[in-house]
Amino acid sequence: MASEAEKTFHRFAVFGDTSSSGTEITNKNFSKLCKDCGIMDGKAVTSTDVDIVFSKVKAKNARTINFQQFQEAMKELGQKRFKGKSLDEALENVYKLMEGKDPATTGVTKATTVGGVDRLTDTSKYTGTHKERFDESGKGKGIEGREETADNSGYVSGYKGAGTYDQKNK
Repeated sequence: MASEAEKTFHRFAVFGDTSSSGTEITNKNFSKLCKDCGIMDGKAVTSTDVDIVFSKVKAKNARTINFQQFQEAMKELGQKRFKGKSLDEALENVYKLMEGKDPATTGVTKATTVGGVDRLTDTSKYTGTHKERFDESGKGKGIEGREETADNSGYVSGYKGAGTYDQKNK
């Protein structure tokens, strides 16, 4: 049961923090774990309780807790959440709540492609000079598509007899 809880702990420990190794969890992610797994129910266990327990189990000047400290915190929260049950029974119930849970991403803003956005980003419908900025696949050409490249041949632009000097003066 603890191995499943440890997997959940690691998933929440790395959530939203690319530099995290998954061995320690921050208060923010600990609160998220408690909320997403249903440990924090708003009645027996509130967000304040979760924050207090986190502060109690972490080291004095630390910002994170490891899995050992996490288990201590779960024991305390389990006793609060499942009143009247033994310590082991409460801890087992807490681990059952955590089983197979992943960090939820509800309310996260998604990129929308409705109405005008689709039409405005479809490069096949571009005309004029804008059309020159993209190749057939719709991928941008970069600087070649934006600027006219300079003619460094030495002739004035638009001169019809370019390249004929050597032929006349032999």
